[in-house]
Amino acid sequence: MEKWIKRAAAIAPLDEERKTRARARIDDQTRPQGSLGRLERFMECLVAIREAEKPDVAKKRILIFAGDHGVADEGVSAFPKEVTKAMVMNFLNGGATINALGREIGAEVRVIDAGVDADFGGDPRMVHAKVARGTKNFLKAPAMTEDELDRALEAGWKQAEEAKRDGVGLIGLGEMGIANTTSASALVAALLPAPAGKVTGRGTGLNDDALRNKVRVITEALRKHEVRPDQPLRALQCLGGFEIAGMVGVLLGAAALKIPVVVDGWIVSSAALCAIRLNPDIRERMFFSHRSQESGHVHLLEHLKVEPILNLDMRLGEGTAAALAMGILSAAVRVYNEVATFSEAGVSNRSEKAEG
Repeated sequence: MEKWIKRAAAIAPLDEERKTRARARIDDQTRPQGSLGRLERFMECLVAIREAEKPDVAKKRILIFAGDHGVADEGVSAFPKEVTKAMVMNFLNGGATINALGREIGAEVRVIDAGVDADFGGDPRMVHAKVARGTKNFLKAPAMTEDELDRALEAGWKQAEEAKRDGVGLIGLGEMGIANTTSASALVAALLPAPAGKVTGRGTGLNDDALRNKVRVITEALRKHEVRPDQPLRALQCLGGFEIAGMVGVLLGAAALKIPVVVDGWIVSSAALCAIRLNPDIRERMFFSHRSQESGHVHLLEHLKVEPILNLDMRLGEGTAAALAMGILSAAVRVYNEVATFSEAGVSNRSEKAEG
């Protein structure tokens, strides 16, 4: 795990001077100062993350990590694990909601098998990075070994490296995995920390009895593994999923390589929390797309002091909210790059323009 601690520690804070220069250009553009609200803050951060006077985010890629969870054996999901494979095939065939949204914003949708309990026969349409056919049941044992955790993190880091080589300027993260809301809730409960009942929701639509069982399973697992908030990698190993660990790898790699990442909902946010626990400076290099309907998401966002881009009462996952937010961020960059300043427009200053 030392390798990942060192990689995370090497990620520096954003350059405030770059943000200051970006703010100067924004304030000088031909519109009233502050008239684009939070969009202007997004512009500042994107300039600083990309470390470019005029950042390029035209090439967008959505990474969907998929994996199964042994804790599904405890009845914590309304759907069987076979749904994970079925949805992965739907992604590959282009028939899922994320595929439609990806086409709308001009983003490539890439599916990574990090640990699905199924054989995809070398399908060339996906990235084969399977660590194992699902994690172990974390109520009974750590979800993965230290070696498995390293391999899952490395698979994510590799996707960030490939994005850099391919000229990708903006990454969106999504996921698929039956029972992964249980894993995400356990991670967040361990790392905030918070009682399981406060950060555990209904996931795919659990009834009251099933929700109580889900909270019980997480509570007992937290007691069994005794993970502390300052142990994000151990939390991942004991409670996480291969797809969640893969996304942590992306977040670390993209931060190191100056690629902004858009976080989807509850499950991706649990990966973001793990990355932030490794190095708090990473938080400025990611954008939280929306406020999920999962009950624990509001507590996590408040803890991180994050205001998400959207609040549309969504709870699908797949990277769908990330895709919508990517469209907004792409629009922000276009405005920053293309709207003339007063000097470029041939107007000497604002007061003269206003008086004229």
